Amino acid sequence: RDHVQAMQERKALHTLLAKRQEDLPPRRMKDSYLEVILPLGSQPEIREKYLNVHNSVRFGRILEDLDSLGVLICYTHTKQEMQPRSPLSIVTALVDKINLCKKIIYPDCDIKFTGNVSWVGRTSMEVKMHMLQLHDGDYSPVLDATFVMVARDPENKRPAFVNPLVPETPEEEEIFKQGELNKLKRIDFSTASLLKMAPTAEERNIVHDIFLNTLDTRQEGGRGEETVSFRSRKLPPNSVWMEDAKLKGLQICHPQERNIFNRIFGGFLMRKAFELGWATACSYGGSRPFIVSVDDIMFQRPVEVGSLLLLSGQVCYTEKNYIQVRVHSEVYDADTREHHTTNIFHFTFISENEVPRVVPKTYG
Repeated sequence: RDHVQAMQERKALHTLLAKRQEDLPPRRMKDSYLEVILPLGSQPEIREKYLNVHNSVRFGRILEDLDSLGVLICYTHTKQEMQPRSPLSIVTALVDKINLCKKIIYPDCDIKFTGNVSWVGRTSMEVKMHMLQLHDGDYSPVLDATFVMVARDPENKRPAFVNPLVPETPEEEEIFKQGELNKLKRIDFSTASLLKMAPTAEERNIVHDIFLNTLDTRQEGGRGEETVSFRSRKLPPNSVWMEDAKLKGLQICHPQERNIFNRIFGGFLMRKAFELGWATACSYGGSRPFIVSVDDIMFQRPVEVGSLLLLSGQVCYTEKNYIQVRVHSEVYDADTREHHTTNIFHFTFISENEVPRVVPKTYG
């Protein structure tokens, strides 16, 4: 439908918003529990969309599905009996963690997603989701994911209250407590940024060791004195300078990728960032990388339709077969000529072969 008209109609939903959280009926964890089947085995015609060149499932597509499911679970948690349409705009605030316990996701076996709201603040909800795949008649776990969603008013301008959550069993109490801890941990983490705090003693030593290992110590003519310049650096054996382990990408944000609020769908951004991260790991390690974990994705600002999305992939740490890739995503507004960071992604990959060490050259 016409998005402009749809947004106009949404304005009328303002009257349905709760003035206080206390006015909303509390919900249980099982009230928002959902199970969704992705029928890759039983409906071959949908397989093509999920297939990668290695004949397994595209993980970027799974990120999109998790994002959609997370929103759906939150709408289920906040659904009011009498309202035909929800007055809430529910958007992804962050992905806390996604851990994979399977290296390969098969393209011809059914997948089951399950999930529910696991913690609720005043305007935010934590959602825990699980993905399983059918093998020999049984569903076995593939990954666990934790998303944090925020509720906003119908026009997506201000926060809106959501139904409180009431844990019923000791196990649910534990899950709820963990959600509260996750929230506090995120607050702590945001204050520990290098831009606000000096590195710890341990971190300083690590940085200094890296620096000493890359100094070029040449002998002065015959006297045996070492003259060392801060500027002359040499690469240790079997290593790559960090600045040489980059890959960039550009995406034009077409209307096809928009959500109901006429912004770009968060799952699409995650898929694009993941694909660039994978390509960065692939070109660095020289063999096929497998995703092991996705860490803390913060959605700092929405992406408007028509933006130019600039993605930069950087290998930022390596150890044996592991490659840590950071993907920085920013939008460029051609009218104002301004760049704004929208997300920073961290992906952990494991490569088939051992990879060279990545070495930073500058303090930054």
